[in-house]
Amino acid sequence: MPATDDLSRVFAALADPTRRDILSRLGDEPITVGALAAHYPVSRPAISQHLSVLEKAGLVSRTVNAQWREVRVSETGLDEVGQWIATQRAEWSERFGFLDQHLRAKRAARNGEQQ
Repeated sequence: MPATDDLSRVFAALADPTRRDILSRLGDEPITVGALAAHYPVSRPAISQHLSVLEKAGLVSRTVNAQWREVRVSETGLDEVGQWIATQRAEWSERFGFLDQHLRAKRAARNGEQQ
């Protein structure tokens, strides 16, 4: 089933190692699709498909500059992922804290019974 919400589209795009590598190769400056495609043993249309997935996820933007098609990172797609991860990390940290308290109380009760 295709991803329908923004967060799912981003995670689906990041699930592919080639797309993650494409993102890591994009720096602060735009790069042409041809220069990007030169790094991969696949056709330019295949790279274009990867870029399309990244673009739909909001991770890259493509522009036309004269006869060149350029790609650059669009950080807004990663913002929502970062917020989701921060929320998950906080929730799980709190849950583990409660579990730790519970286990300490059980251990203390058990040690009290043994004495």
